[in-house]
Amino acid sequence: MIKRVAITGPESTGKSMLAKGLADYYKTAWVPEYAREYIDQLKRPYKEPDILEIAKGQLKWEKEAERVMRKSRDGENFLFCDTEMLVTKIWSDVKFGRCDPWILNQLETHGYDLYLLCNIDIPWEFDPQREHPEMREQLFSLYYEELLERNLNFRVVSCLGEVRLRNAIKFIDSCFS
Repeated sequence: MIKRVAITGPESTGKSMLAKGLADYYKTAWVPEYAREYIDQLKRPYKEPDILEIAKGQLKWEKEAERVMRKSRDGENFLFCDTEMLVTKIWSDVKFGRCDPWILNQLETHGYDLYLLCNIDIPWEFDPQREHPEMREQLFSLYYEELLERNLNFRVVSCLGEVRLRNAIKFIDSCFS
């Protein structure tokens, strides 16, 4: 049985590094952030319809990773997902004031066994795809409230570097042992 773990939270909170670190620790797969590749290939600023395409691409990558895992392994495995539908929902809400119904439907029907919400306690780093360094607290609150309102199984992951990774490992082990 594959246990899906979503790594979620505002931009520049170490989601990618945490997803990769967890996959390395548990010797399993992880799904990178599709938005990064998608936006890198655009020859223009992204628009509202692009967020829907990004959401669909993210889910496609995730399903492909699950398919490969089912073919190649036995027993219980983790799949770590660097971002998920909650990220695209909040991104769309903040940027455009609304969210595509397809994304909202996926958020309702495509859940995860555990969500790890990355705290904003690490320094924000510039990246051309990052947009809101001044909104970190507000964005974190949006994620936290959504996870609570949806009654999803989540933990807030805090601290820097290896300590952050160890904290996430403790949460995962306690949830699935």
